[in-house]
Amino acid sequence: MRLTGFYPVLGTERLSESRDFYVQLMHFEVTFEADWYVSLRRPGDPPYELALLDPGHPTVPAGYRAAARGLLLNFEVEDVDAEWERLVVREGLTPELELRSEDFGQRHFIVADPNGILVDVITPIAATGEFAEQYATP
Repeated sequence: MRLTGFYPVLGTERLSESRDFYVQLMHFEVTFEADWYVSLRRPGDPPYELALLDPGHPTVPAGYRAAARGLLLNFEVEDVDAEWERLVVREGLTPELELRSEDFGQRHFIVADPNGILVDVITPIAATGEFAEQYATP
């Protein structure tokens, strides 16, 4: 299979609030918008895509018409401390996990989007101890 695209689609009953969260705070742009679906793209090299979908829409199979739950989106950034300052200190988002460094190789914090989807903002750091040995070498 040769992929020409890949992106998550989040089922949400809070479409406009979710759109605003990802546009205003995570710097995505709207590329398509209907009352049941919003397609988002974050410009860059490579660009990143995310979509939001009303889970009650008839394109969703009947047994799956529920908002997304238990999902964690990872956003790897160059400077997690600067993002903590921007998102938590200045924008006032509530941290679900405080900024910290992990032995498994991440400095990160977690906030939640309007649906309760966790957004983990991460800068990779050197792993320590046993975790350093668990990484595959290219």
